[in-house]
Amino acid sequence: MTCPDKPGQLINWFVCTLCVPRVRKLWSSRRPRTRRNLLLGTACAIYLGFLVSQVGRASLQHRRAPEKGPQQSRDTDEAPFPELPLDGTLAPPEAQGNGTTLQPNVVYITLRSKRSKPANIRGTVKPKRRKKYAVASPAPGQEALDGPSFQLQEAARAADAELPGYIQGGNRANTGRPWRLLRGPGVRGGGSDFQLPQARESNIRIYSESSPSWLSKEDIRRMRLLADGAVVGLQPRWSNSKALLLVLEGSTSGSVPGCGPGPCGLVKHPLDMSEVFAFHLDRILGLNRTLPSVGRKSEFIQDGRPFPVILWDSSLSPTSNDTHSSVKLTWGIYQQLLKQKCWQNGRIPKPDWGCTEVHHHEWSKMALFDFLLQIYNRLDTNCCGFRPQKEDACVQNGLRLKCDHQDSVVLAHIVQRKHEPRHLVFINNKGFFDRSEDNLNFKLLKGIQEFPESAISVLKSQHLRQKLLQSLFLDKVYWESQGGRQGIEKLIDVIEQRAQILLTYISAHGAKVLPMNE
Repeated sequence: MTCPDKPGQLINWFVCTLCVPRVRKLWSSRRPRTRRNLLLGTACAIYLGFLVSQVGRASLQHRRAPEKGPQQSRDTDEAPFPELPLDGTLAPPEAQGNGTTLQPNVVYITLRSKRSKPANIRGTVKPKRRKKYAVASPAPGQEALDGPSFQLQEAARAADAELPGYIQGGNRANTGRPWRLLRGPGVRGGGSDFQLPQARESNIRIYSESSPSWLSKEDIRRMRLLADGAVVGLQPRWSNSKALLLVLEGSTSGSVPGCGPGPCGLVKHPLDMSEVFAFHLDRILGLNRTLPSVGRKSEFIQDGRPFPVILWDSSLSPTSNDTHSSVKLTWGIYQQLLKQKCWQNGRIPKPDWGCTEVHHHEWSKMALFDFLLQIYNRLDTNCCGFRPQKEDACVQNGLRLKCDHQDSVVLAHIVQRKHEPRHLVFINNKGFFDRSEDNLNFKLLKGIQEFPESAISVLKSQHLRQKLLQSLFLDKVYWESQGGRQGIEKLIDVIEQRAQILLTYISAHGAKVLPMNE
């Protein structure tokens, strides 16, 4: 008799040695069969039956093992249920001698937790979905399109002549630049399935139902025209002039300066992008004296850099070539006009006053506008009121040395309209944001005793920053050229500081704030 070496066999052997003699003695003796003895005997009989069934099942499995082959006859002396480690980890399957692995007898069950709804469904915020603009790819056998800017060379014109007639004469106002047909390998030409691409997104971004209140519908229309209008050609502003006019589609060419009733834009240098800021500031302050200006980019203009485009207005009065003004004034005469207050309150000036057709309030608006942007090329062409830098035009032209006789200095860029000689039009509004507070040009405010109420109320309302951000965001090219919101905020900081200085100046000098909406 062999001693059992398994824990389960030891338990079975121990129980059998105790139960069998006790049951035999219980039934064979003459002791009374109490309920306790009956229950104990029944339990031992059930356990003996269970052991007999286990012995029969083990012998049956042992008999079937040789039929399955040697691969599955390993470890027959082990228990039929391998024990799992208590820490919940599973050992990797053991490698066989022939390179195969034995998969463990384990069933993996993944319990998926039920996804619970939020407690407050009404309070959850549904994320906004961004609009995705799909780019249509050309199908096989379809005409390929390319949209570079116009070229003034003869080779480009010859290539444009090969386009179909309805492409040349079609409406390209929303495309921004004409399309050029490219022919490559595997592309058939002259097909009837030639299609133009969808119009690209406008550079004037208006995502709300209405535009800002300080910009009129005509301003928005002109801004879109300058930013997105199809370009027909470039023409010099005058003969032997470096200034260029951007002739837009629908313009009437052939006249001087090449723009009649049709739309044209004056191309300025990329360093003059502050003219776009000046336009929006003018509208926010309620002055309405500047021409619409936007930023634009083109691969063949200004080397692809963003540049400002100002609307060409044919209604402006003719100007002289030296001062670019329709009114000839010197600094001394200008100071005399401020004292006479010409045309104020409907008063007709006397002939000996030396008044011009310009209303007195126009000078107040110009002085305020020029001070906030530190524009010196109108009232201080010789830079006598501040310390200029080497890059300033007055230093480049040697005018800085002519400040001894300022009364004889001629004013520049004083322009009127032909049908409105009482009002001025502010042109060449290049501002300077690098002037420190101790180097501001207060000469621009000399002789001004009244300021427009609409502009001063905006400067006092603490809403100037918000309005400038909202307005400048419309111009996508200008916004990105200044470094986004971070760069725009720095420019607004400068304007707000100068606004506070101007308000202090008005209070210290006792200047009046009057409504100037005539």
